[in-house]
Amino acid sequence: MSIIDKPIGVFDSGIGGMTVLKALTEAMPNESFVYFGDSARVPYGTKSAPVVKQFSLQNSLFLLKHNVKLIVVACNSASALALQFLQERLSIPVIGVIEPGVKALMKESAGDPVGVIGTRATISSGAYQNAIKKYDENRKIFVQPCPLFVPLIEEGMTNGEIPIKIAEYYLNSMKLERIGALLLGCTHYPLMREVIAQVMGEAVTVVDSAGTTAESVKEELKQRGWLKSQGFPSLDFYASDVSSEIERRSRAFFGGELPVVKKVEFEVADFWV
Repeated sequence: MSIIDKPIGVFDSGIGGMTVLKALTEAMPNESFVYFGDSARVPYGTKSAPVVKQFSLQNSLFLLKHNVKLIVVACNSASALALQFLQERLSIPVIGVIEPGVKALMKESAGDPVGVIGTRATISSGAYQNAIKKYDENRKIFVQPCPLFVPLIEEGMTNGEIPIKIAEYYLNSMKLERIGALLLGCTHYPLMREVIAQVMGEAVTVVDSAGTTAESVKEELKQRGWLKSQGFPSLDFYASDVSSEIERRSRAFFGGELPVVKKVEFEVADFWV
């Protein structure tokens, strides 16, 4: 198989990365994809850096077994804590969601203070703050971990009084800082975009990294001469734990139909070792 015909690998700590996968399939409709969701070990945002690195390497090795030509780390916590670790160890390109997200944020903020929300691990890593400073070292940055957002979204509670109250609890102090744009630093958060935008108000642009990540991947493949321009694309979906609820929520995140989720069995998957 030529490298052009090889699929693109995508992994996330669970199903939140489906928002990135959707953007990838729309930006590159001729490409094939292999998605792995580590649903048995979600969330990564509460785990230590060494553990996130270990899990991320294991996920990448699984994707390499499927002969992928590039890996997208569709998880903010893994992008923050393990991206460089993977890039130094893998022989294929590895792209995360942080740099593309910051690129979109800076484009939308027009010099105003900016905000970033994410898991505790992502925010405490400083990865977003450092990336923003590379663009503008004098830019005011306000960050806020929102640990209850992911379980709310996983339960399908993306609208209504409870999500609004929790969003207000996390975001009201940031709203007072008069930021121009707010970056959703977690792949789950786009499903709460309406609530977040309602709390922040019309003056704040809400940004997510899915679209710009897809464009970054497309540009990388173009530069290498690996972009597939024709053919019959495929999509394979694997997870470390599978249930009817995971399948239902995956479709909600992806915004469309998906293939049957194939479970990676712990007892036969040597990449867990």
